[in-house]
Parts: sequence; structure tokens; C-alpha cells
Amino acid sequence: MLTQPQTRRRQAGMHSVEMAIVSSVFFMLLFAVLEVGRALFVWNLLDEGVRRGARLAAVCPVPSTDAIQRAVTFGGSFVAGLNATDTSVKVEYLPESGAPVIEDPVANFTAIRYVRVVISNFSFRFLIPLVDLSVTAPDFSATLPSESLGVAPFGFTSPPC
Repeated sequence: MLTQPQTRRRQAGMHSVEMAIVSSVFFMLLFAVLEVGRALFVWNLLDEGVRRGARLAAVCPVPSTDAIQRAVTFGGSFVAGLNATDTSVKVEYLPESGAPVIEDPVANFTAIRYVRVVISNFSFRFLIPLVDLSVTAPDFSATLPSESLGVAPFGFTSPPC
């Protein structure tokens, strides 16, 4: 039978090992909670970006998609992985039915009744230590009725946005 001093010597490092295991699990959960919060923040930014882009597309001249894409991406400064030249940001001009996209919006200017801005295939990468995880966000879109589309009531075109 082991005596009391021999038992303590055999368990001398157990507290350190237990603390290492418990703290690593705790910190992974803490980082996971922070990353889920960051993911929700980024998704909220994407939703706000398409709303801003649709509002700008409704009042700016039709071919100004570069300015609209810069507005959607907040100039490329807030959302990592989404920039103003990204092909995942689309500006669409729709007729009264709302279904088909008008291919040449400049030539069919009078047929435009709605504008839609879409962000699709955005991939969000979690920054959790020891875990490489990436999630494709759902498509974000906003559709608004067209307003002036950059044309004043008297027929002259306003400056580009």
C-alpha cells in the first residue's frame, strides 16, 4: 500500500495537466463565441451594403455601377474578402414585371422600374485557433423602385454619383 507522501509525488503534475486541458477548451469556446459575433456583424454589414447600393442605384445615372459597387463594399475597408471590383456584387435593372433583367439598361432606360443589388457567393472565414472553417453566406439582395436614375425632371442628366 502506498503511503501519503508517495501518493502526492505521483500526482505532482496533475493539476497542471487538468488546467491545460480545461483552459484550452474554455479558450476555444470563447474564441468561437467571439467569431460567431463577428460573423453576424459581417452579415449585417453585407445586408446594409446591398440596401445602400440599391438606394444609390435608384437615384444615380444608370451606367454608374462602379460607384454603386464602392458603396456596397464600403470602399473595401470593412468586410475582408469583399472589394469594389468583386464579381459577387451585381447591380440589376428590372422592368415592371420584376422578373427578367434588362440587358442594356442605357438603351432601355424607360423600361426600368426597379433596381436590385445582389451580393452572392461571399465566403466568411472563421478565425478560431486550430480550426480552419469557412462558411458561404446566403445571397443578400435589396430591390427598390427606381426613382430618377440620374435624370432630372426637365431632361438634363445630373452629375455621376
